[in-house]
Amino acid sequence: MAKTDKNPGEKLVVKNRRATFDYDIDDVFEAGIVLVGSEVKSMREGRVEIVDAFASVDRGEVWLKQLHIGPFERAAAFPHDIRRARKLLLHKNEIVRIERALTREGYTLIPLRLYLKEGRVKVEVGLARGKKLHDKRADMAKKTADREARAAIGRGRKGA
Repeated sequence: MAKTDKNPGEKLVVKNRRATFDYDIDDVFEAGIVLVGSEVKSMREGRVEIVDAFASVDRGEVWLKQLHIGPFERAAAFPHDIRRARKLLLHKNEIVRIERALTREGYTLIPLRLYLKEGRVKVEVGLARGKKLHDKRADMAKKTADREARAAIGRGRKGA
């Protein structure tokens, strides 16, 4: 039986898989993003790299930087800059909460995933704190132990 989508109106474009490995995510926000037409079309084709991207607050506005949206071939007349800063659309109280957290030690704002929701491009950003090397190793050991436990349970059910 196939898995059903959690939200049928959403289509995942790209997910930042390094985020949960490199950071502890404390808080998550859904934001709109200001794009030009060729960026949206290129994004729908999956020409997006989110790994190096981060967000910052500048004069009460949140900007997503280092997000790579590849060029759209059929937009030769008006190509977009592939790594320009893009404005994120959030509520004022969310921006204040984010700005307060970013002034504290060790917090950063990173994009977790880009997706289409009812025809609009959305970004899920997370307030995150960087993990130390020993934290990453502990997480990997825990995942390995969980995987082995699930495999042992599966073998037990099969009667092996």
